[in-house]
Amino acid sequence: MSAINRETSAEELAALVSQALKSAGIRATLSGGGAVTLYSDNEYESRDLDFVTNARNDAIAKALAALGFRRVAGARQFEHPETDYYVEFPPGPLGFGETSISDDDATVLQTRYGPLRIITPTQSVMDRLAAYVHWNDNQSLDQAVMVARRHDIDWPALYEWAGRERIGPRLIDRLRTQTRSDRRT
Repeated sequence: MSAINRETSAEELAALVSQALKSAGIRATLSGGGAVTLYSDNEYESRDLDFVTNARNDAIAKALAALGFRRVAGARQFEHPETDYYVEFPPGPLGFGETSISDDDATVLQTRYGPLRIITPTQSVMDRLAAYVHWNDNQSLDQAVMVARRHDIDWPALYEWAGRERIGPRLIDRLRTQTRSDRRT
């Protein structure tokens, strides 16, 4: 196992954390800005890696201690002295807006550092669009575009999700148009 240091990338760190959790019997899925970082090839750089899980803090702490992480008092956040990245553990269920999904619907990405349990690119777009709509976070819309430009998106699933979320198709149409124009340039 690699030693974590200032040169450790988000992808490597996420894979190391994912594998340590899996080895401890903890099912956790990378979501949020950390997923965008990986799916945008670092065009967007998040400093936190959000792993959604229902595991207890003490089990998480034990699993991450071997990597050198320490829990921040009173939080579901873990820091490492040799990296600026930190790891957070929002409680499940895994969801985007009001829509919860089974963590079986996530994927395992085979990285050069080993397997990483992560939301799919389509789910990442859902996650960012939910943040855009519910928190009026324009940066999240930009992040959705970054992911959609680089990955095949399940557009019918995205439209269906948007309908359940009462978002309407215009936002998805806008994203799709922006993605197409970006791919041409």
